[in-house]
Amino acid sequence: MKPEGARARLAALGFGARDVELLFEHFDDAERRGKLGHGHARIGWLETQAFDPQARPAQTSSDGVERWESRGALGYLVLAEICEDVVAGAGSVRLISADAFPTGHLGYWVRRLAESGFVALLTATSPPRLAHPDGGEPLVGTNPLAIGLPNPAGEPIVVDVSMAKANYGDILAGRARPEEIVAFGGEHAHKAFALAVGLQGLVESFAGERHGILLLAGKPESDHFAATLRERSAGLRLPGDS
Repeated sequence: MKPEGARARLAALGFGARDVELLFEHFDDAERRGKLGHGHARIGWLETQAFDPQARPAQTSSDGVERWESRGALGYLVLAEICEDVVAGAGSVRLISADAFPTGHLGYWVRRLAESGFVALLTATSPPRLAHPDGGEPLVGTNPLAIGLPNPAGEPIVVDVSMAKANYGDILAGRARPEEIVAFGGEHAHKAFALAVGLQGLVESFAGERHGILLLAGKPESDHFAATLRERSAGLRLPGDS
């Protein structure tokens, strides 16, 4: 999809110019990185959803955990607001929870923070689509986990792993079949399922029984890891590299 066409379709949904650009940048980044399930195909999906394009998120409380409410805003825009607030802050370690859906490819958000010098860990829940490896109905979301590690000498390291062999976005993009939404790992799939269960419980412990996110972010005491690993790996492709 051409950029002007993508932006026009987002604007037609009622988003203002700033939100159009925020959404387009996320979808286009996913497209360029080969994460097509989170790319331009999501614009067509949004056109089938009911939401308030004018809704704005807000921070509601902070008692060790900083809580945000979407107030009807799309999860992409909730995370954009949170990341901007983190970067604008003093750099202290912050634990943030929010109801947020959809959140897109989480590597995008932790990369933004890593490029601003923050180390970040982010997880998010989704509708229950992952069944137990032994079968049965879906019990938890595919629940990705992303970690961004800043690198003052160059590209950050970005880890972004879903607990499923394929995610719902892959189906929307025509790259996977519904039966491929299973815990990854073959005979070791119980490990990915266990992680999905743990992440689901972790997020819900703070965000409640809603689709949500949990973000841990702060300026690191030492930021040598990414640069050192890139030097030691001698040009090998590392997590998050295009």
